[in-house]
This record gives sequence, C-alpha cells and structure tokens, in this order.
Amino acid sequence: MEQAFAELVLWEVSEPLSGSEHCYKYRLAFVVAGECVLRYDNEAGKGDHRHVSGKEMKYRFVSVDRLVADFFEDVKRWRDENSND
Repeated sequence: MEQAFAELVLWEVSEPLSGSEHCYKYRLAFVVAGECVLRYDNEAGKGDHRHVSGKEMKYRFVSVDRLVADFFEDVKRWRDENSND
C-alpha cells in the first residue's frame, strides 16, 4: 500500500459544539498518498459525522473509546476494499 497514516485529534471543550451533545471536538483522518480518504469530525453546526468515499454521513457519538474503535474499523474496511493483493 502507498504511504498512509492516521491522525487523531481530540479536545475536551467546556460546552458542546453546536450540533453535538457531548463536550468533545474531534477530527480523525486517514490519509493515503496525500489524500484524506476517511474522516470523522464534528464541525460546529454540522454535528457528528463522517466522510467515506466522498460521502458525508451522520455519526452517532457514544464515547471516545467507541469513536476511535469505529474509526479504525472503517480504516480496516477501507484498506481491505482497496488492497492491491
């Protein structure tokens, strides 16, 4: 596989962002060959969502642990679907 990396950034905030019900702001991204192919975030006003294959979908935030687990499950799925083996 080409050069790939995951970047996970999470802040605890004093009050929920517009569109979210929890006190976290986050951005989790999986980047392959310089292109972000998978991202979870909760941009203010949009709430919790994820971007997969160019599509934006709602995401139900349960906990930080679940967020990270869901993200890495999607990374594994993307890698399995896009492997050149």
